[in-house]
Amino acid sequence: FQNRELQIMRKLDHCNIVRLRYFFYSSGEKKDEVYLNLVLDYVPETVYRVARHYSRAKQTLPMIYVKLYMYQLFRSLAYIHSFGICHRDIKPQNLLLDPDTAVLKLCDFGSAKQLVRGEPNVSYICSRYYRAPELIFGATDYTSSIGMCVHLGEISTRCLSFYPILRCKSFQRSQIEMNPNYTEFKFPQIKAHPWTKVFRPRTPPEAIALCSRLLEYTPTARLTPLEACAHSFFDELRDPNVKLPNGRDKPALFNFTTQELSSNPSLASILIPAHARNQAAASTPTNATAASGEN
Repeated sequence: FQNRELQIMRKLDHCNIVRLRYFFYSSGEKKDEVYLNLVLDYVPETVYRVARHYSRAKQTLPMIYVKLYMYQLFRSLAYIHSFGICHRDIKPQNLLLDPDTAVLKLCDFGSAKQLVRGEPNVSYICSRYYRAPELIFGATDYTSSIGMCVHLGEISTRCLSFYPILRCKSFQRSQIEMNPNYTEFKFPQIKAHPWTKVFRPRTPPEAIALCSRLLEYTPTARLTPLEACAHSFFDELRDPNVKLPNGRDKPALFNFTTQELSSNPSLASILIPAHARNQAAASTPTNATAASGEN
């Protein structure tokens, strides 16, 4: 395992990824001990702490926030996947939040890697609750497009139900929980829970449908992050009249770049609603306007 955090973070520039401002090295107490120090934007909260707060207060996280947090997470993953970068440690603690603006930023690229086709990768990676099935079974040939969305499904499920659905204490237990019909004699069968027992009552059907598509056992059957952004569960966010519960405008959600859309440009008509396209066109000066400002 090799830490590539600095190399990767210097490449990234996205509104939903914490920005690297500066870095420096410092010496440790032992000889030849050197530490890399990263100076990042300060973001006060995490999805983990916010979800825990609501859970302890026996309250539900407003659905608008669930949608905003999930959507921005998908955007951040779509962006890094467009470079072939796999984060490999998606979990609520690594999702930073600004409670006032509802902006989410992905952080901690210490396990990230730019995947190369044909090059083997370590399988013992990612926190256990959010580890993809193919990693638990020891796969070393995986891609960002098939290796991450199951983690996103777990995060999404946690936002909706406040606890991870694969709460396992060991490698073998994870296998059992994910495959209740596993036929090896040493693994007892465990009956799968229906979605109605996983999610809280009155959870929107669209949310359950989205998580179901993200938690597909077969990697190729899972939605990509960009496809997830286009899911009908997020249609409310595309409504220009929707605001945050505190009265503020929603954070930037539709400023997709060509790089972000590169995996599936045909989704642009869904991802960038008409009002956002009109606003972008109005803010872009015409040739005549630009020319009139020249000396």
